[in-house]
Amino acid sequence: MASMESPCVRICVMDPVSGLCRGCARTLDEIVAWGTMTPDRRRTIMRELDQRMARVAAVETSQ
Repeated sequence: MASMESPCVRICVMDPVSGLCRGCARTLDEIVAWGTMTPDRRRTIMRELDQRMARVAAVETSQ
């Protein structure tokens, strides 16, 4: 069985403002559903993660 790609970096802390994990930038719902998502849905989310991390970082530096 092939391994499933995951953005998890084992820094599992949810940001209360953005609702995103500070390690991987996924929402809690996305994290929970990751194993049952279609590969296409996972790839779509993976493409969004860099942008999400940049938004979270921008908010954190402005505070």
